Parts: sequence; C-alpha cells; structure tokens
Amino acid sequence: MCSDRVISVRGLGKCYHMYDKPRHRLKQTLFRHRKQFYREFWAVRDIDFEVDRGHTIGVIGRNGSGKSTLLQMIAGTLQPTTGSIDISGRVTALLELGAGFNPEFSGRENVYLNASVMGLSEAEIDERYDDIVSFADIGTFIEQPVKHYSSGMFVRLAFAVSAHLDPDVFIVDEALAVGDVRFQRRCFRAFEEMRNRGVTILFVTHATELVVNYCDQALFLHDGKLRRIGLPRPVVNDYLNAMFEAERQARSAARPASEPPPISTVGEHQVRLGGSADHDACLERLSYNDSEQRWGDGRAQIVDFLLRCDGEDDPAQCACHEQADLFVRVLFLEDAENIVYGMTVKTVEGTTVYATNTLLRQQPVGARQAGDIAILHFSFVTHLMPGDYFISLGVAVEDDDHGPQALDRRYDLVHLKISDSKYGYGLAALDAEFQEYQG
Repeated sequence: MCSDRVISVRGLGKCYHMYDKPRHRLKQTLFRHRKQFYREFWAVRDIDFEVDRGHTIGVIGRNGSGKSTLLQMIAGTLQPTTGSIDISGRVTALLELGAGFNPEFSGRENVYLNASVMGLSEAEIDERYDDIVSFADIGTFIEQPVKHYSSGMFVRLAFAVSAHLDPDVFIVDEALAVGDVRFQRRCFRAFEEMRNRGVTILFVTHATELVVNYCDQALFLHDGKLRRIGLPRPVVNDYLNAMFEAERQARSAARPASEPPPISTVGEHQVRLGGSADHDACLERLSYNDSEQRWGDGRAQIVDFLLRCDGEDDPAQCACHEQADLFVRVLFLEDAENIVYGMTVKTVEGTTVYATNTLLRQQPVGARQAGDIAILHFSFVTHLMPGDYFISLGVAVEDDDHGPQALDRRYDLVHLKISDSKYGYGLAALDAEFQEYQG
C-alpha cells in the first residue's frame, strides 16, 4: 500500500440471511448446506475505494443505503462477507450511542475503560484526562453513572474520549446530530485540528452542506452499492437529484395519471398550478416536505404550490443569491373576509430566518366567496448560505372578537435547498467585502 494510503477497500460486501419464520432458522442449522431456508440480503456489495492520509470523507445516502454497515466494517466491529479492508494505523470510532460504555460505571470510569481498551496506559490516560473532561463539558456528571446521562451528554463524552486517543483514522456515524449546535461546532474544530495532524476522518451525515464545506471527498452509497466517489459538490448534486427524483416518482406512482394542470397568468409569469378540495397537488412537487405539519378550520385550503428558482420550475436546489418565486394556489370552501396570507422561512433546527404576512406589510386582501381560487406570488432573493430550509405558508382571517383564525396553515411545506457558496458560511449571505489600506 502507498505510504500515503491509509484505507484500501476491495470488493467489500456484507450479506445477511433473512428468515421468514423462526423455525426456518432452526431448519437451516439442521440441514446446513443441503437446503436453503433463507433469503440473502446484501446490505453492502462490491465496494471499492481508497482514502489517503489526512483526508476527510463524507459518506452520504438515503436511510438503508448501507452507510452504517460500511463504517462498522471499516471500524472492525462487523465482519465482511466478501472483500478486504486494509488500514494503516489506529482506528477509533463513534458508531452507536453508548457503545463501549458500561452504564453502571461513572463517566470517569468509562473514560479509563475506553482508553485502556484502545491500548493507552494509565499514565497516558492520566495525562489526557483533564482535556477530555474539558472538551466533554458535562460538569459534575463526570462522577455519575452514565445510565443517568442524556443522549447529548453521552455523545459529548464519547466524542471527547475518541478524539483524544490520537487516532490515525477517526470514524463517526451520525452521532454529531445528537449534540447541540455549539458542541457540533467544537467537534468540527476538533476535526480541523485532526486533519492538520494528518488524521483521516470518515463521517456519515445527512447535512450535505457539511460535506461540501468540510470534506475533501464525498462517498455516495445507493442500495448498498457505491454510486459515486469524488469531489464533494458533484457527488452531493448526484445524491440530491437521485433522492428527490425517487420521491417524485413515488408520489406520481401513488396517484392515477392525470392531465397536467392548466397554465395560469400571474402578473408577468406563466405557471401551472392545479389541485382541488379532494386532490392535494402539493404532494406531487419535488420540493414538498412530507414531514410538514398542517392545521386550520378548513374554510380555505392550500392545494398547490410551485417553487421557481432562476427560471427553473421545481428545482432540486437553488443557488445562493438567485431570484426565487413561490406561487401558491388557495381554494376557498366558505366565504371569508379580513384575509391574511403569510410565509415563514426556517432552518432545520426551527430558527426563523424570515417571516412576513400581508397584515404586517399593510397589504389589504379583499373578501372571497366559497368556490373562489386565489393565486399568491411570493418573490424573494435567496440571500442564504448553503443548507436546508423550510418554507411555511398560511391563510388566516383577522377576527376582532377572537383574534387570528387559521383557515389553513402548512408548516414546513416547502423544502428549500441552497447549494454551496465559496464566500462564507452561516445563515445569511451578507456578501461582506474586505479592503485594506496602508496607514
């Protein structure tokens, strides 16, 4: 293996035997190779790749694509069915929350237990103990049994121990999703320090912006096979296109074929919007979020929307600073007056990035009668940094006696994905400029 080559994977595969009934497992034991009572399920198959020293690899893919299985085999906690894995140096892994911890032991005792298992002497652990405790930042809980820890405290201590074992290869499987934002930032600073020391890092995440911003390469698994490996941005694009296209096909297959919605003229725009009281066309949009929350008294319904970014309809993602137009079709089932339309943009964590409505903007909306259709047009520029955002839409009426009454509120209805920017990170794309002058 090349001196800079740390991980070499060849023909890697993991097959599980799936039994339809418990007794089939017993029969297989009795008959062994004479008869087969199971179905083969290949969680991972025919995987080949190499990783050089000091590189950070982001592993992405849909749930069930084989990401965790792959990392477990590389970490040595799972034996492969086929293929080989060659690793140069010490491997530490943070795979499953609580793995390797004795729940009856205190945090202090588990630090010494885990570090000794990895080959550190007591003197070496003593030397690093204060740094581990400081990084974990769990206070006096370090002396309490870990069975009383929250999931966040668990991952803080587990990451702190793993990061201070001087690994050559560091593997993390989605554990960072448990920690709070500040701790996540601390973890990524630790990643940067490890990279500077030549540590190779593999981590699984669904936050593709982290892959683009922090990784040298991305590895995309699909149905247990390696679909693509390479520079983060094109691999992430391939993953997003595959994910959203699969969702769109699934939604289309679940509904009978129908004529495309009619073209409506909205100001200077031509848009296709459909939907009715018994047909929610929102579900067929590529950017629809099936984890939305919806409530209201039903006097009006949001039956369709269309996201357009830089002239492209229903895109898988939008670029930073693009013109975005969101068209919404609202069907009124009962008469309504004092109507208020609103929209909110939030992060995945629920932080409001922007919110407005026609009442705040002092834009009066006329009364509507049962059967009326209104088409709304929200226009904005995506001054957002890379990441995932969700747009909520609402229709309400102002009632002098009872306050605002929700007719239809669809929270996190639209998934807005902003692709990478080379000029910063955070939430808002402020486009700050720097100039230096000689004093």
